[in-house]
Amino acid sequence: MNNYLENYQRWLTSDVLTDAEKQELLAIKDNDDEIKLRFSSGLTFGTAGLRGVMKVGLNAMNVYTVAQATQGLASLIHKEGRAKDGVCIAYDCRNNSELFAKVSAEVLAAADIPVYIFDALRPTPELSFALRELKCVAGINITASHNPKQYNGYKAYWEDGAQLPPEHASTVYAEICKTDIFNDVKRADFNGAVAEGKITVIGKEIDELYLAQVQAQSVNPDAVKNVADELKIIYTPLHGTGHKLVPEILTRIGLKHLYKVDEQFIIDGNFPTVSKPNPEYADVFELGIAIADKVGSDLIIATDPDADRVGVVARAKDGKFHTITGNQMGALLIDYIITAYEETDTMPPLPYVVKSIVSSELATKICEAHGVEMFNVLTGFKFIGEVIKNHEASGEGSYIFGFEESYGYLKGTYARDKDAVVASMLICEMTAYYKAKNMTLYDALEKLFDRYGFCAEVNVEIYMEGVDGPAKMAALLDGMRTDIPASLGGVNVDTFGDYAAECFTNVKTGEKTPTGLPKSNVLYFKLENGDVVVVRPSGTEPKVKFYFMVSAKDNTEALEHIEAYKKSLNV
Repeated sequence: MNNYLENYQRWLTSDVLTDAEKQELLAIKDNDDEIKLRFSSGLTFGTAGLRGVMKVGLNAMNVYTVAQATQGLASLIHKEGRAKDGVCIAYDCRNNSELFAKVSAEVLAAADIPVYIFDALRPTPELSFALRELKCVAGINITASHNPKQYNGYKAYWEDGAQLPPEHASTVYAEICKTDIFNDVKRADFNGAVAEGKITVIGKEIDELYLAQVQAQSVNPDAVKNVADELKIIYTPLHGTGHKLVPEILTRIGLKHLYKVDEQFIIDGNFPTVSKPNPEYADVFELGIAIADKVGSDLIIATDPDADRVGVVARAKDGKFHTITGNQMGALLIDYIITAYEETDTMPPLPYVVKSIVSSELATKICEAHGVEMFNVLTGFKFIGEVIKNHEASGEGSYIFGFEESYGYLKGTYARDKDAVVASMLICEMTAYYKAKNMTLYDALEKLFDRYGFCAEVNVEIYMEGVDGPAKMAALLDGMRTDIPASLGGVNVDTFGDYAAECFTNVKTGEKTPTGLPKSNVLYFKLENGDVVVVRPSGTEPKVKFYFMVSAKDNTEALEHIEAYKKSLNV
């Protein structure tokens, strides 16, 4: 049924919907654009699962679309002959997350697939760890990460702990498309399924196994203990899942003075203290900075609601707090980890680091200086997990770190998704290491710039919401493909990369070379001065993202370059 008005009427007259849900639909009966937005098509299930605004309709997150997606996942598992291996389910602090998790468990139980569900909210990386530990075939995590409060999402994982590979995601989507959202989805009673042993509730026992793996990633176990009397750290979970395990791991490595932002330790899917629960944004640190100024701390750590991303502000020489960007933190952690291995002569054989193509080349410079191999992958931590899996299969290489500029980091192979718990531990440990040298993290960053040259990265987002949003986003990128700019900001374009076409093109000679990466709707411009601009649509929100990565003598010059490039691109 493709007609959006027919779909609307079917939902409105369904005997499955509650009275409240029908009232929500009646409230939009005169709003054709909203009806079209909700009922022209459903949410697309991809390698990142589902993500959308929570409301009634096909193109939204609700119990019906979640159940339909899980029915599709159940079909994949049966097709693979893996039903007996079971599925692990976790969820975050968002409104309806627990409900959606239990609905997913009910669908799987009805499909005779064993379920292991956490007893309360947990960090995303713990789900990745748990499904591997329990030897499950798949995992489901109900979260919208750092999105605004009206969003929720459904992430599906496979047995390696990474999000679904493309071929499996395609199978799930095909199953969803042929599954009637009301008639073909079967659900068991949750409590009854628990009583029958079809659903198993898990909790502290997994926490302990997970925390042991996290703590094992320490590269300088005594660093915090050595300065424990002086080291003071402020931490906020931004109302989310980091509220228990981040303080626990920091305590276990010896931190004595951990100050909590109490207002943001209240679990609340409405995120009342912030405009967006995203540690990339400076305003989420305001409450923490007030505490830091009072107690004399130089560092505030914030994790996003599902605790897979971590952001930091650090005090600089001017006495003010400055953001350490995701790119800068990635570089700092790589340098710290490599240095710690070298100082203790414990560098593993054939070490390698993995980063996304939109992440800073400062990390590459650090790895080159120390003889550590760097791999670049598409945006999405599953691609970092894929590199790890391929190296494990070949038996060659030692993974020591992976990161994305969007504040996601992972050390260790116990999980295959970014982990703010292990990152918070390493950031605290690194801060202690530099404190013993009478340095702050900001001092350490400046030292990196002195050694490798100043680098700056700026991201710009253009939102394209509404029914025609996807078409506008596609038109923007297609226009740049067909009319490749010869220069940006007065600097000639040297190389144009189109990851959808899987090739790089030398703009002067026309010579083409393969990207070596999977197809993706990403455009890449390398300028003659070495600066890079990358353009791609967001996979989780209706927006196009522009990444500007430049080298310069200082921040002022870098920003001048970036402004010139932005002007050329009209962003």
